[in-house]
Amino acid sequence: MHIEPSKEVGFWDKLLLRQIGEPKGLMGWLMTVDHKRIGILYAVTALFWFLVGGVEALAIRSQLATANQRLYSAEFYNQLFTMHGTTMIFLVVMPLAAGFFNYMVPLMIGARDVAFPRLNAFSYWMFLFGSLLINASWFAGAAPNGSWVGYPPLSLYKYSPGHNYDFWLVGLQVLGIASVVASLNFITTIINMRAKGMGMMRLPVFVWMTLVTNFLVVLAFPVITICLAELMFDRTYGTNFFNPMKGGLPVWWQHLFWVFGHPEVYILILPPMGIVSEVLPVFARRPLFGYPLVVGSGMAIGFMGFTVWAHHMFTAGMGNIANAAFALTTMTIAIPTGVKIINWVGTLYGGHLRMRTPMLFALGFIYQFMMGGFSGLMHANAAHDMQQHDTYFIVAHFHYVLIGGALFGLWAGIYYWYPKITGRMLSEKMGHFAFWFLFIGFNTTFFPMHWLGLNGMPRRIYSYQHAQGWDELNLLCTIGAFTMAVAVITLFYDMFIYSLRNGPKAGNDPWDARTLEWTIPSPPPAHNFDEMPVVKSLDDFWTTKHPELLHHEEGEEEHPAHDDHGHDDHGIHMPAGSWMPMLASLGFAMGAWGLVHSGGMSHVADAIAPTLEAASKANVGWDQLVSTAKTVMASKQPDAGKLLTEATARAVVELSNCYFYIKMAIVGGGLGVLGVFAWALEPIGGYYIHLKKEGDHE
Repeated sequence: MHIEPSKEVGFWDKLLLRQIGEPKGLMGWLMTVDHKRIGILYAVTALFWFLVGGVEALAIRSQLATANQRLYSAEFYNQLFTMHGTTMIFLVVMPLAAGFFNYMVPLMIGARDVAFPRLNAFSYWMFLFGSLLINASWFAGAAPNGSWVGYPPLSLYKYSPGHNYDFWLVGLQVLGIASVVASLNFITTIINMRAKGMGMMRLPVFVWMTLVTNFLVVLAFPVITICLAELMFDRTYGTNFFNPMKGGLPVWWQHLFWVFGHPEVYILILPPMGIVSEVLPVFARRPLFGYPLVVGSGMAIGFMGFTVWAHHMFTAGMGNIANAAFALTTMTIAIPTGVKIINWVGTLYGGHLRMRTPMLFALGFIYQFMMGGFSGLMHANAAHDMQQHDTYFIVAHFHYVLIGGALFGLWAGIYYWYPKITGRMLSEKMGHFAFWFLFIGFNTTFFPMHWLGLNGMPRRIYSYQHAQGWDELNLLCTIGAFTMAVAVITLFYDMFIYSLRNGPKAGNDPWDARTLEWTIPSPPPAHNFDEMPVVKSLDDFWTTKHPELLHHEEGEEEHPAHDDHGHDDHGIHMPAGSWMPMLASLGFAMGAWGLVHSGGMSHVADAIAPTLEAASKANVGWDQLVSTAKTVMASKQPDAGKLLTEATARAVVELSNCYFYIKMAIVGGGLGVLGVFAWALEPIGGYYIHLKKEGDHE
């Protein structure tokens, strides 16, 4: 194999030191547009935030281990549980799934890359800067402190002064941009770039769940963007969307948030469902039972996810008719979920089960998700939900779904695809150890919370009294949390240290798997496939290896030898790396930082108006007014002309800072837009890979 540059080399190629071929070193990772590298970047970043979220969880459980604990302040505790929820949902589960989307989907559909490689890189860098922006609040005074759902009026400036919720609001909007552009990319890729012969009903289930998930992202994220923008305007410019003292409706936030929030639950859970649907057939050594039903139920879950949002609001006073309607839709959405579980059990029934680590995590997913589903179905009963609302019963329910469910499914994917990504096998001994510690620790942590909730323990409380009788169960929950930490440390040690260096070489197909990614080397080459695959049936690779197990479908063709479909005499064209996606994201991040620090203008308006009037009468310019205000703040005494008090001087300085950061926001946004135009105007460039053919000489 040899590589030659494209003849289309333009200004940007020379100016930005573009390399020919697969980029090497740190520079290569910064400018990569390879979907596999971007998938690794997503996954590693998500796993880093998983450690951060886990430390926050251990801090929460340490505070609640016994009654009357005072490890830190109640305010810091509020910040911990707010950031823990935000981190685990938006910075761990979603991007970890996106890592699998990026790495695996093109391989599973027989494509060389995603449809828009530079847009793909842009989505990662926007995610990275958005995640850093949210967590920068820890170092800028205070983190958000009113829970990850951000309900007003608690999140209004009056009750959360400073920039804590401004970091949260702007950071989530940056993450939303990353998610939406990535989703448009994956939808286009799956619909338009499938291998020859791969009809929609020959797609792997994981690819189907990826498609449904990304449609949900495109439809749901604009809703949260609206409510985040409205809350930002309330905090910054004194509008009254959610301010009840001036005619605003806090319940409007709840409706908007949960119209996004419940599809978000399925955005988090559908990818692990797809992973489990890939893992179970491989380790049961039989085809997935009822493939069309599994696919159809996934689409039904995605559609119905938009019809159940108000079951989070049964205590909001919507009335009996609305409560009854959403109770019915909540019960109904359990049907396609149950169909999936029946199909998974049907796949296992009569199979030749191999209890390897991916299989253990897949089975753990089914159990944990069923537990969360059963308690969720209870909450379809509005009267039942009213008794348990905002108690630890709810905490137990959503952790069984989103941690016991989603993360167990994602860990199954890590153990299943790690050999393909790294070329090394993970340790089975450490994998089994980690699974059982995680499984036992998880259930020790969250199962007792059902009893705590039924016994009246509210969620989001900082401490409690001995007399309430919650001591023993809370201590048990804390012991379980630290047991889970042992499992996570083992997983990380195995992934990043032991097996990465010492794991047995995997080969192309260590699991005797079914889908196209296992037909190529581990790790895959830059161009993925030497010859573009031709697909003749569902599970085409499996039936090629095991023709005796093939049951012919109507119209199914025999397997011909692979031809040179997709071969180009000029070689395989691959896109070159580009600095522009990262630079454009950096510009938008700078603009986002400006937006954060321009927040809170409304609270100085009342003090500024009389000050400006007095300054006008005294014929003092704005620059001189700001200079005087800084002098007053330093001396803590009114100025000589009695123009400014200390409080008014502080307001003047804050307004001056707001204006500066507004300029930064405009400049940063402009640089981001210019970066996007710059990569759009880049020449195609790239390079050609020429594969060595039989009879060729070096």
